[in-house]
Amino acid sequence: MRELVVLGTAAQAPTRYRNHNGYFLRWDDEGILFDPGEGTQRQMLLAGVRSSSITRICITHFHGDHSLGLPGVVQRLSLDEVDHAVSLYFPASGTPYVDRLLHASVFEERISLHMRPVAEAGAVETGPPFALEAARLDHPPETMGWRLEEPPGRTMLPDRLSEMGVHGPDVGRLLRERRLSVTGRPEPVRLEDVSVERPGQVVAFVMDTGLCDAAFALAEGADLLVCEATFAEAEADLARSFRHLTAAQAGRIAAESGARRLVITHFSQRYPDARVLAEEAGAVFEDVVCAEDLLRVAVPPRRTSYDRLRQPGSSSCPAGVRPK
Repeated sequence: MRELVVLGTAAQAPTRYRNHNGYFLRWDDEGILFDPGEGTQRQMLLAGVRSSSITRICITHFHGDHSLGLPGVVQRLSLDEVDHAVSLYFPASGTPYVDRLLHASVFEERISLHMRPVAEAGAVETGPPFALEAARLDHPPETMGWRLEEPPGRTMLPDRLSEMGVHGPDVGRLLRERRLSVTGRPEPVRLEDVSVERPGQVVAFVMDTGLCDAAFALAEGADLLVCEATFAEAEADLARSFRHLTAAQAGRIAAESGARRLVITHFSQRYPDARVLAEEAGAVFEDVVCAEDLLRVAVPPRRTSYDRLRQPGSSSCPAGVRPK
């Protein structure tokens, strides 16, 4: 299962209907928690996200709405005696804040927490199961955006397999070894003869930032782009002064980067109804999901091959599914 679980959508301060930021990405056996703001631990309970599901935590920057939930989450991991290591990625300049947050109160540490401060933009993890990249965004304090990219694979073509006489367990063997001798054929069957290259899925996380090249680079070809949309275009000057994006700018990033699905979030308190922001983004980009607390958003299914043209917003996968 690959899906985004939205735990909170409020910029700066929670409201009656919006929790502080928090986003959990299910990725097969991995679970990546992004920007746990205040109240994230409780939101996880409401969303049905178990603490043991978390394998990595990524923090963009150390404003409170993106990090004040970290102590509670880490203490819950220890309370539940989660038996696997959890990696914590964050801007290296925020190391003093990490130390203060993790030791904000007394608790018995029973979790193996691997500290991964990131000092430079670029590859943070090379995989498997995916590569993790960081890029420096335009927001004080130092802010990192994140990009998760699955390596490319192959899509097997049943008609070609049958034509070449490859059946059953031999399909897996061919996938592993890339060449296979088949009875009655003078030349080995090559993997390229019976399959097409399949691009890996990409998820990009662009949080607090002004419009900048790094935001477009992170979003390039993303299947799912999670992007802040703090203000409406009428407050573009305010957005610029605070180094934030408007909803229209979020839509522009998605459209110009060839993303497939855009999730807008991080809404200012001045918009009790975020549909005005969704409409602005939707005027620029087709497939827009307006995030709400506890919403679940599917990662669009893989493209079948690189030969297929990028078509932002063309997925038939349902955009959001509320928890039962």
